[in-house]
Amino acid sequence: MKILVTGGTGFIGSHTVVELQNRGYQVVIVDNLSNSDAKIVDSIEKITGTRPTLEVFDLVDRDKTADFFKRHNDLKGIIHFAAFKAVGESVQFPLKYYRNNLDSLVNILEAMKENNIPNFVFSSSCTVYGQPEELPVSENAPIQKAESPYGNTKQISEEIITDTVKVTDIHAIALRYFNPIGAHESALIGELPIGVPNNLVPFITQTAIGLRQQLSVFGEDYHTHDGTAVRDYIHVVDLAKAHVVAIDRMVNHKMKKPLEIFNLGTGIGYSVLDVINAFEKVSGLKLNYKIVARREGDIEKVWANPDFSNRELGWKAERNLEEMVNSAWKWEQTFRGKTIKPE
Repeated sequence: MKILVTGGTGFIGSHTVVELQNRGYQVVIVDNLSNSDAKIVDSIEKITGTRPTLEVFDLVDRDKTADFFKRHNDLKGIIHFAAFKAVGESVQFPLKYYRNNLDSLVNILEAMKENNIPNFVFSSSCTVYGQPEELPVSENAPIQKAESPYGNTKQISEEIITDTVKVTDIHAIALRYFNPIGAHESALIGELPIGVPNNLVPFITQTAIGLRQQLSVFGEDYHTHDGTAVRDYIHVVDLAKAHVVAIDRMVNHKMKKPLEIFNLGTGIGYSVLDVINAFEKVSGLKLNYKIVARREGDIEKVWANPDFSNRELGWKAERNLEEMVNSAWKWEQTFRGKTIKPE
C-alpha cells in the first residue's frame, strides 16, 4: 500500500517513513526542504534497505499539488507533517505561518476529494489546548485560545478537517502530540534544524558540541517545581510508531467514527531544567546555560493523559527521558563527526 508522507525528510517525518517502510508500506515523500535536507533519504535507505520516493515542491502551490495527486491517485493514505512549527517565530511572522500551514492543508484535502483518497492522518499538537485548566490533559479537555499563531494554525486546521470529514468520504485521525525529542538508534537520522534551533534539545546538543555558545532557558518564575516551563517529552521513534498504528487502523477499517483524535505523550511532565540535568547525567558534561526572560507564546506547563491512546490504539510510549536525550546526543555527535568526552 502506498502512503504519502508530507514533510517526510523532516524530524518526525523521516522517523515515520522508517517505521512505515519497516511495516511494509511503500512511501512517497513530498517536501520543499525548507527545514530539512534531501540527503535524509539516503539515511532512510541505509536504515531500512528501501529508498522512498522524494518529490521536492511546495504544497502551498495548488497547481503542483493537484498535478502530484493526479500522478499518485492510488494512494491509500496521507500523513501530513509539512508545516512551520516554531512557536516564537510564529509570533514574529504570523502571516507566514497562516499561509504555509493552512493553504497546504486545504490544497491536500481538495486533491484527496478530487482523487478519492480515503485516509488522512494529521500532525496536530498539544498547543491546541493552550494553557489547560486541568492536568494531565485528556482529549476531552476544552480547546483554549491559542497562545501563538502556530498553535492557532493547528486549531484552525483541526476545524478545517472536521468540516471536510462531515461532507466527504475522507476519514481522518488527528494526533495531538506533545514534545518529540531524541533520534533513531542508528544515529543516522535525528533532529536537524536549519539555522538556530527553536526547540530545546537540539539547542542543548548543539551547545554541548560547541556549535552554540550558550543555551537560554526562558523563564524561571513559572508555577512549577523549579520555576521553568514543564512539557511532556516523547521519543520521536515512539511517536513515529503511533503514526503507523493510525494508518493500520484506517486501512483495516477499524476506526469507530470518521474523525478520531488521540493524545500522544508519556503522561509525565518534565521541566526545562529536568531535561538539562538528564542531559548532563548521560553525557557527563556541564552545559553552559543562562536563565533569561520568558518567551512570548510559551505556556507554563502541559502534559498528556495518554490513557485513551494506550487503550484504543494499543500503543504506548516506551522510552524514558534519559534514553531520549542520550539518543539525541549520539545523533549530534555522529552527524558532526566528533565525540565529546567528559573532562
